[in-house]
Amino acid sequence: MLESRHSRRLFLRGAGALLALPIFEQTILRRVAQAADAKQPKEAPRRLLCINTTLGLHTENLFPKQTGKEYEPSPYLDVIKDFRNDYTVFSGLSHPDVDGGHSAEASYLTAAPHPRSDSFKNTISLDQFAVERLAPDTRFSSLVLSSSSSRGLSHTRNGVAIPAQDRPSTVFKKMFVEGTPAEVRSQVDRLSQGESVIDTVLAEAHALERGLGKQDREKLAEYFAAVRDVELRLQKAQAWAKQPKPAVEAKIPVDVTDNKEVAAKVRLMVDLMCLAFKTDSTRFITFAFSGMNAVPKIEGVSQDWHNLSHHGQDPAKLAELKIIELEQMKLFGELLAKLRATPEVGGNLLNHTTILFGSNLGNASSHSNINMPIVVAGGGYRHGQHLAFDPKKNPPLSNLYVQMLQRLGLDIDSFGSSTGTIPGFELA
Repeated sequence: MLESRHSRRLFLRGAGALLALPIFEQTILRRVAQAADAKQPKEAPRRLLCINTTLGLHTENLFPKQTGKEYEPSPYLDVIKDFRNDYTVFSGLSHPDVDGGHSAEASYLTAAPHPRSDSFKNTISLDQFAVERLAPDTRFSSLVLSSSSSRGLSHTRNGVAIPAQDRPSTVFKKMFVEGTPAEVRSQVDRLSQGESVIDTVLAEAHALERGLGKQDREKLAEYFAAVRDVELRLQKAQAWAKQPKPAVEAKIPVDVTDNKEVAAKVRLMVDLMCLAFKTDSTRFITFAFSGMNAVPKIEGVSQDWHNLSHHGQDPAKLAELKIIELEQMKLFGELLAKLRATPEVGGNLLNHTTILFGSNLGNASSHSNINMPIVVAGGGYRHGQHLAFDPKKNPPLSNLYVQMLQRLGLDIDSFGSSTGTIPGFELA
């Protein structure tokens, strides 16, 4: 154990301040300048976009009755029929031991079990795992976005939630609006001060090392490694702060302040996601498509969205819920259209972006987290099919995550609760 209360508080304060940040294993800073000056690459980068509809999707309207390639489109899939060969729909997948209804949002990209338990400790999310391993040479290692709150989908190696950005204007300015020379210098100075704090914390932590037992020394070694990762992240941020931002024709978006204007808010985020990928500002994005305890401004809807998700098979509620979720599918289709219409080396943005679209809720009405609605689009897979698995004995969704990570270029065979891969899901 640490030898004094003062030392213990110091250690924990340092850990709390630093380990709450995402961990990024960066390499040589010189690569930042090389990436900024490089001409268009011979091969387009691979990307990942993960979307969670937080109030679920009524699976009876999503899952086709038939399996394989000859399925008849369901009502929801009919909305995106123009992209039939660009996506695969999965039924019968879930995260083992992930229960707790809405609490399972925290485990959507991590597969950490029992998110509602008092002893729950989350793990790293799919996107941040990829960021750690691939260390992309982009201005932003990842973007964590939401349609209407600061609660996002991404978690650090230590399971700490990364706050989401829900104001498109703020995200746009960070990506594309140049600061004045004075503002840039100030930003670099602030980042340098962060490095000074790290130096101080490391020095004080090293002073604690003597006299510790083996177990505490091992924990301290892990802490040092995490601090070094944050230090490299700060150094990289300093380098990028001095690089000019991409020039885009788009103007700063005007934020939609009314959360009930669901379509308008999401369309702004869709535009930003496409711009972020087009300019290679990042290669990893998560987006929480948040529901609400209010009536969304969608024609034909008169009831609270959350209340509608707890429909209990009431026909009137199901009818209004269908209107909302058809709107969600339409917005998803608009995203696919924008990505497919943006050319790049070897194809278009959709070809090179794996998109996960689904929900942690298999049945929102009963708060069930099994048989989750999952669609994967783009990424260069052999699409155009419905892959169905046993609804009573679901394979782990993490098996699919393994394949998505492999597609990004990672040489791995496990993630979360995975037991293998998904049969029938292959590259084109």
